[in-house]
Amino acid sequence: MHVGILGPVEARSPEGEIAIGGPRPRTLLALLAVRVGEIVPLDRLVDELYGSAPPADAANALQAQVSRLRRALGDAGLVEFHPAGYRLALAPDQVDAHRFAALAADGEKALEQGDARAAESLLTQALQLWRGPALADVPAPGHATRLEQQRSAATSALVAARLRLGTADVAEIEELVRQHPLDERLRGYLMRALHQDGRQAEALRAFEDARAVLAEELGVDPSAELRDVHLQILRGQTHRTPPAQLTSFVGRQDELRRIAALTSRLVTLTGPGGAGKTRLAVQAAPSAIFVDLAPAKDVAAATLQALGLKETVLEPQDRLTLALRERDAVLVLDNCEHVVVQAAQLAQHLLGTCPSLRILATSREPLGIIGETLCPVPPLDAEQSVALFTDRARLVHPAFVPDEHTARICRELDGLPLAIELAAARVRTLTTEEIANRLDDRFRLLTKGNRAAAPRHRTLRAVVEWSWDLLSEDERDLAACLATFDGGATLEAVERVCGHDVEVLDALVDKSLVEAVDGRYRMLATIREFCAEHKRVDAGHAAYFEDLARRADPELRRHDQLRWLARMSAEHANLVQAVEWATEHDPDRALRLVGALAWYWYVKGSRAEVGDVAKKLLARVPEEVTEEYATLLALAAPDRVEAVLRQLSGPIRQPFVLVAWALLTGPPDPGSPRTPLQEAVRTSDDPWMQGLLGFSDAYTTWVTTGDRAEAIRAARVALGRFQDLGERWGRAQIIDVLASLTEDPREALELTDEALRAVSELGAVEELAELRVRRADRLLDLDQDQAERDYRLALDLATRAGLATTRTLATAGLAEIALRRGDPARAEALLHEARGEAGSGWSHATAQRQVEEALSALARTRGA
Repeated sequence: MHVGILGPVEARSPEGEIAIGGPRPRTLLALLAVRVGEIVPLDRLVDELYGSAPPADAANALQAQVSRLRRALGDAGLVEFHPAGYRLALAPDQVDAHRFAALAADGEKALEQGDARAAESLLTQALQLWRGPALADVPAPGHATRLEQQRSAATSALVAARLRLGTADVAEIEELVRQHPLDERLRGYLMRALHQDGRQAEALRAFEDARAVLAEELGVDPSAELRDVHLQILRGQTHRTPPAQLTSFVGRQDELRRIAALTSRLVTLTGPGGAGKTRLAVQAAPSAIFVDLAPAKDVAAATLQALGLKETVLEPQDRLTLALRERDAVLVLDNCEHVVVQAAQLAQHLLGTCPSLRILATSREPLGIIGETLCPVPPLDAEQSVALFTDRARLVHPAFVPDEHTARICRELDGLPLAIELAAARVRTLTTEEIANRLDDRFRLLTKGNRAAAPRHRTLRAVVEWSWDLLSEDERDLAACLATFDGGATLEAVERVCGHDVEVLDALVDKSLVEAVDGRYRMLATIREFCAEHKRVDAGHAAYFEDLARRADPELRRHDQLRWLARMSAEHANLVQAVEWATEHDPDRALRLVGALAWYWYVKGSRAEVGDVAKKLLARVPEEVTEEYATLLALAAPDRVEAVLRQLSGPIRQPFVLVAWALLTGPPDPGSPRTPLQEAVRTSDDPWMQGLLGFSDAYTTWVTTGDRAEAIRAARVALGRFQDLGERWGRAQIIDVLASLTEDPREALELTDEALRAVSELGAVEELAELRVRRADRLLDLDQDQAERDYRLALDLATRAGLATTRTLATAGLAEIALRRGDPARAEALLHEARGEAGSGWSHATAQRQVEEALSALARTRGA
């Protein structure tokens, strides 16, 4: 007898398919098959069979359905009655869902242990058991959802196995992405598959598609994991470096001493999967060049990527020889078993050509070349196993003392470190005796937890859910609250937003649900995702970060600006999150946040990053004559901002309004009557405002009167104000003006370098790009080659920050260099490229006029 629930419910005997009967017997069979071999309580069967409207005599009704099912199956003994309920008396492998789960678990375990071929075979067999949607013809939505999630996890694991084997089907993954557009893991797989197929541009476009969908559907940026895949593809990488180790290293002291004592230049760590070969290699060679070969098809290419090198016309092995032959280095080749021949060939070549190189390999089998020394990594012995269990147990239960059950747990887990660590986590609420007694039932769960190093994996969810159940109410509340924070949280934020004290936070750190690093508290992505389902504190989160932004804004223009800029940068993700949430739920708060954050965003060079949310907010707030609204217009609709600015009367609290006005409309006309806002600035006693006014006066004096001496005097007065404040941005602006006013080109260059140093301390991308262009302009007659390098650097900075005007000027500068070098065709092409930059505001219009003038001059030169 076999029962199938992975599709329409069916039962088959050796004679063929059995007619089960109507909906109720089919549903009853499905409910028993889901828990095959277990006694299913009567009340649970009634609830799931009849829902919210059970018959008056539910027990008799259920018994009648059982009788019908027994008659249909032809063997009354298949549905056993027990005082507590009913049981389907079949072996688990006689139900397709349980055969699927076992095959999928074995396949995922094989994948975790590096055996991609076995994983592909097992997972393919598992997925072939499906005949359609789970429980397709019976009403059991909870069970169906769980089974479909298992199917999705197995499908994802199969794709991962095929990626490692280099046989992934791009079209198949694209279809999966269409079915699950918000699954970042699948999108990462698609990017890797495209990259493996030599379609790098499409892989990068796939990332942009993911970014757009996540922003539109969830209002979030791609996860760190997906951004890492993107970065690897940009660098030509196909693998990841191993993660930093978060726990202490226990045991293996004999192996460490042996590795340290070996004089062989090739040592291979061998042992079964899960024995800890990689962890031992990292511990033995912490500064080594680490090459993860698990996903690689070409060992030499993977090694090049680990070194940050690109392939050239040279053969990869020769390229590696050139890079390594003069270096005293250790190269770790990890997970060699599936490319053992290539790994052996590369190791032999490099050891023969690079006399100071040593290689530490990990593999389930030796490389098999002359000079290789093997260092077996067997399961931990009894003493080491207990020591590892005790160490990990004390992370969650500081008073833990090992006992006789501890040794039994370690023995039954075969001394494998990964399984021991997972079991040790359970001592939070279970005794070692209880853990030992549950190992038969929990072993598969522990294996799944081991595989759950992959974020957002269904099996990891099961582990986190169990951990969640072990928390106190306060710990659950704080964990859920902390999960609201996109970028982690400081202790101050935790106390103010979540309302819990440090003792509860310490408890979460002790239980490994929260990491404490450099004064910030963070959750792993999967734990945070789970906890966030239970509670959100977005309103409190937004209120806290509005207050922080208001406190920080004036400090960003004072002596302590670097410390405050660092603090705001650390909270960048939370600040953007607060604006995005408030835009949807509290537009007035969002408008206040935009006003308070505008200067930070400007200095940091993040205006382009927040452009989309600014446009969304603009559509949700009414028009008003306030500096917050003017700031929003400057970010979202710059062509509309001047009308509001001319109506503002001051006093100004957020100087970005003034900078935006200058950027969009240019310097004020000295002959025009002042607006109320300009009058308010002119009479302000704020020293920063006075410095900005002096900057403006110095510039306009020179432009309108040509009085160089007066302009320099005004600039130096303004410079003194910014220096008294310790304000680097304003100081850099004045120094740049002085560089423009001096008649000594070398002094101009020195002043520009001084301005660059000031904005470099701030990390002000926009100013760095603009100053780099002006430095290049001032170098044109002094050092053309250096000028070209500066233009290209400015172009790169402007591209990253989305600065069309600076791109225009940098490209025009490169055109001038091409013209001076006698290449008018190249100069013309670059000028046309600069003409095509789409931007707005006075400065962009000025830059475009320069381009048009250069094109006209070039045309006249050719005509002559």
